Amino acid sequence: MKTKLLLAALGFAISAGATAADTQSWPTKPVRVIVPSAPGGGLDTTARIVAQQLSQQLGQPFVVENKPGAGTTIGNREIVRSPADGYTLLFNTPTFIISQQVYSDLPYERDDFLPLALVTTTPMVMITSPKSGFKTLDDYIQAAKANPGHVSYSSSGSGSTPHLGFEMLEDSAGIELLHVPFKGGGEAITAVIAGTTDTYLATPIEVRDRVGAGQLVALGTTGTERAQSMPDVPTLYESGLTDYELVHFLAVLVNSDTPPEIVEKLSANIVQALQAPEVRDKLSQSGDVPAGTLEEATEMFERAYPMWTKVVELANIKPN
Repeated sequence: MKTKLLLAALGFAISAGATAADTQSWPTKPVRVIVPSAPGGGLDTTARIVAQQLSQQLGQPFVVENKPGAGTTIGNREIVRSPADGYTLLFNTPTFIISQQVYSDLPYERDDFLPLALVTTTPMVMITSPKSGFKTLDDYIQAAKANPGHVSYSSSGSGSTPHLGFEMLEDSAGIELLHVPFKGGGEAITAVIAGTTDTYLATPIEVRDRVGAGQLVALGTTGTERAQSMPDVPTLYESGLTDYELVHFLAVLVNSDTPPEIVEKLSANIVQALQAPEVRDKLSQSGDVPAGTLEEATEMFERAYPMWTKVVELANIKPN
């Protein structure tokens, strides 16, 4: 796969369906931006911010289309069903990788997609209620060791990033927890606030204000460095889990057969969009904003695939 990505990036191949004139004049019509989640969430909001900036830069509408369902696989299919001409983009998260491990008979393969740009990266934050009595990660781990299978965590569904993040925690800390799945992150956070469940792994933007208001307690973040948006919260690494790292990211993907000239133009414009001060200001509220290059995206996916494959195996999630 890496060879194919680099060939596309370096421009050694040209799609048979596109002429030189097509690639030079691109874009000459609106570009579809597929978001495989419902409107209003973090993925949708970020995609709209970037799409608006790309529209201004390239003089053509970048139109967001929400295609939620089936672990993002419904939206992912749009990329392989559409012409590989640069007029259909996909915004996605690690769920793109996870879904390939938990859904069978998908109408696409990993090599059908080119990770085009890395837009944001952020650790997750492990939260609990003040009612729980847990003030540190060690408090939580010791309680779990004393009561195997009784200390609980919320998730936004089986196979979701929070679910798999806690599977990683169980393996790393040598504990057994109780998984309580909900339909979405909002319900999962509400359960923690109410004390129905003990913990949840959220993105900082979802819970930062509630932590500040005292509704929630942050036990730790999941990166090897402290989150820029929550610098006072220690990492799980600092707290003793030196083999634990979980980074949530948002990336742009395109059909891997897209002509290299269009890939290059798209990549350059996404990098430019992420450098715009108004875009960086908005995106930095939900995570760190990298340069946005194809190389960053390729590296992230190369690291993420084996990690998430291992975690799905740990969770014993069988393909549907």
